[in-house]
Amino acid sequence: MEDKVKFMRAAIARAKKGQKQGEVPVGAVVVAEGKVISSGYNRRTKTQTAISHAEIYAIDRACKKLGSWRIPECDLYVTLEPCPMCMGAALNARIRKIYFGAYEQKGRSMTKELAESNLLNHTVEVEGGVLEEECSALLSGFFREMRGRTKTEKE
Repeated sequence: MEDKVKFMRAAIARAKKGQKQGEVPVGAVVVAEGKVISSGYNRRTKTQTAISHAEIYAIDRACKKLGSWRIPECDLYVTLEPCPMCMGAALNARIRKIYFGAYEQKGRSMTKELAESNLLNHTVEVEGGVLEEECSALLSGFFREMRGRTKTEKE
């Protein structure tokens, strides 16, 4: 199995863990030297904190594990195209490459623009669409179920 597929499957597993806890199913893993060194999933509902995104947890844990806020030997795999905040964290951490699954459907991510902007004296390579259908289906299913619950509660 190709490495990027293997690591995206690890990110999907983290997304599913978050989903079981009622969170939007977004998962992320940080990879160094061919191994997952940290992971995270969304926890905004639990923490009621705006920055509780999967990527933030994964990057923070990787920095702690490697003992530096600069982790240029690392790649980030995330099930959904990163938001501007998470792109900023990846740039700040000097992540080497970001792989993501589903594209942000509402076009709010600015991934390409931020990746190439050299905002923090760093650019990052980005590859989208890794296991896109699987990642998209996970998110679509979650929101469809949520809308169904909301509709039932209103009746």
